[in-house]
Amino acid sequence: MFQKIINACVRLVQRWLPEPFIFAVLLTLVAACIAMPVCHQTPVEVIHNWGGGVWGLLAFAMQMSLVLVTGATLAAAPVVKKGISRLARVPKTPAGAIAFVTGVSAVACWLNWGFGLIVGAILAREVARSVRNVDYRLLIASAYSGFVVWHAGLSGSIPLTMATPGDALAKATNGVLTSPVPVSETILDLHNIVIVILVMVAIVVVNALMHPKADRVVAVDPELLKDEADEKFGKPATPAEHLEQSRLLTWIVGLIGITYFILHVFVDGQPLDINTVILLFLFLGILLHGKPIAYVHAFGRAAKSAAGILLQFPFYAGIMGIITGVGASGLCLGTILSDACISISTPTTYPLLTFICAAVLNMFVPSGGGHWAIQAPIMFAAGADLGVAPGLTGIAIAWGDAWTNLIQPFWALPALAIAKLNAKDIMGFCIIDLVVSGLIICAGLLVWA
Repeated sequence: MFQKIINACVRLVQRWLPEPFIFAVLLTLVAACIAMPVCHQTPVEVIHNWGGGVWGLLAFAMQMSLVLVTGATLAAAPVVKKGISRLARVPKTPAGAIAFVTGVSAVACWLNWGFGLIVGAILAREVARSVRNVDYRLLIASAYSGFVVWHAGLSGSIPLTMATPGDALAKATNGVLTSPVPVSETILDLHNIVIVILVMVAIVVVNALMHPKADRVVAVDPELLKDEADEKFGKPATPAEHLEQSRLLTWIVGLIGITYFILHVFVDGQPLDINTVILLFLFLGILLHGKPIAYVHAFGRAAKSAAGILLQFPFYAGIMGIITGVGASGLCLGTILSDACISISTPTTYPLLTFICAAVLNMFVPSGGGHWAIQAPIMFAAGADLGVAPGLTGIAIAWGDAWTNLIQPFWALPALAIAKLNAKDIMGFCIIDLVVSGLIICAGLLVWA
């Protein structure tokens, strides 16, 4: 019965889920068609809001592109490839490979989402080389499924924003939160840690159980896993070529970057945010490739995989503009959705409904910053009126933002680019993870309340 359900989900997605860019376009049209009657906005107002938001994620698009390209370039360094190859030989069976990749990805994503997203996909691709008869689609889906815990982890943007002192917190919440909410009440709260552990264990077990029988396995074409051959550079003949192949120059540049990283994180105590992860990937990659020209060429090869991100992010930014935009009526679609959740809430159900509201919004605005902008002014005030702790409200929004990523192709783009797959290849399996993890999260939030 379980395999029949899985097969049905896979067939459903294969038939109905379009290419991620088409999905983004369809979501744009859906958001526009909802905003006009619900918010009493004219088509011109909706288009204006969409256009005003199109470039709202430019900085974030660059961050996502760089975390993908620098991560893939680092993984292409000879010493890193050897290390990943050894790690990939740990699992010996197809089910063991699925469980191993899921567990490593989930832990890595809890530590840092950017790091985990790339490491999980690269490890999965390498495991596919080492373990025979493993279903490649499920392997990549397993690597991506670990991402579901990111916003309840150490790099969760909403909990970290809530823990940051300053006027921005009070301003974002319309004066409700006048002092920071420590991570001990969000990320490191025992309730949240238990939910995270249960979700991790559940997806490890479920993903392993989802592995199809031998006659239904979709193995990867070996040609897809072939890396481009490392370039061989001849003996430098000109001063320019000496500089291009100078290991001394590599060490000078690399050590400057790594020294800054150490000072920034361990001396100044700054968080390991996405910019810091990119910096670490960049300078470690420069060091480990040895020659500056070798890094340049490897970076150029990896940059091809960022095309999907660069194409789709403006459309999701436009959707965010529609969701947050206000016309002459003074109504905002994001506010209306949040108010609808609040209107039927009690102190016990409020965290659960906040989670569901965030999960729905995430399909249209797959960005933690976008959720914060839309929900913070409304949800914290309502939570305070109902006597719900702000830490619980914040973590409910964070879990909702992370949960529906399992069926939102937006965040899968880096993993899919590395794996050379399409969203429809993995999302059927992710539906099962969505249901299982959702039940655990909902139960956990109800107990926490």
